[in-house]
Amino acid sequence: MTHKGQNFYLALLVPVIVVLLLFIAAPIGHSFFLSFHRIIIGLPQLKTPFVGLDNYQELLNDPVARHSFWITVIFVGTTTFFELLIGILLALLIHHRFPGRGALRACVLIPWAIPTVVSAQMWRFLFNDAYGVVNYAVFGTEITEYIPWLALPPTALLSIIVADIWKTSSFAALLILAGLQVIPEELYQAARVDGAVAWRRFWHITWPLIRPALLVALLFRTIDAFRVFDLAFVMTQGGPADATNVLQLYGYKKMFVEGWMGYGSAISVCIFIIVLVLAITYVRMVGQRLLEARV
Repeated sequence: MTHKGQNFYLALLVPVIVVLLLFIAAPIGHSFFLSFHRIIIGLPQLKTPFVGLDNYQELLNDPVARHSFWITVIFVGTTTFFELLIGILLALLIHHRFPGRGALRACVLIPWAIPTVVSAQMWRFLFNDAYGVVNYAVFGTEITEYIPWLALPPTALLSIIVADIWKTSSFAALLILAGLQVIPEELYQAARVDGAVAWRRFWHITWPLIRPALLVALLFRTIDAFRVFDLAFVMTQGGPADATNVLQLYGYKKMFVEGWMGYGSAISVCIFIIVLVLAITYVRMVGQRLLEARV
């Protein structure tokens, strides 16, 4: 490639770099800047004094923040595990040829295509303690046995977990299906000739070859689950008794409800750092798996 050609391709990158700086780097940098200041919305007379790491120290000593962090960890771990499990089962189902496979594939993607706010509102109605379908399906007409799913701490967290699993399992299935479709059919034919039953074919052929796709699905789902906000906001507002007060929602409350802009920014920065560390770890794992697969 000539020097002129290199300059041309570098020039094509300039708009992308500008967009990244304006819409990604600048907001992140501004959040870091705010997190080092004491900023209270509605009290401009207090100005914005520089407090260094005081917001982060306060965050470490905040029992509500620690509770929100562990609620988020439980949410992320549970939803990611079941979404990948259901995703594998769905991918294996729609990978095989059978009449109506195209229609089934389209139906599987419907939950993922629905906006999160809409699906959260739908599940809020389904779990309603007076007229929700879930209570009717479990207890029938015995209305005295109906459970206020969204008003009890254990069932409230379970409710948003179920809603998230329903919505995003199909996305995991789509990623895993892409990994299944690159496996040569000749491997399965050779295994059948050797007398390998279905579970042996899965364990010795399918499972090793879809692990890179599984890691990609794990990367996207873990990061997305850690940033959960709209699902908890619409369904429970973080209640009852902070049972569903995930870290992202807690930061929103500190910023825009209580007006502690600096402290809320510190929460956002911590979430960003956690997600960044997870992303780097998973990307390194995916890259290592891909290199092993090529070897």
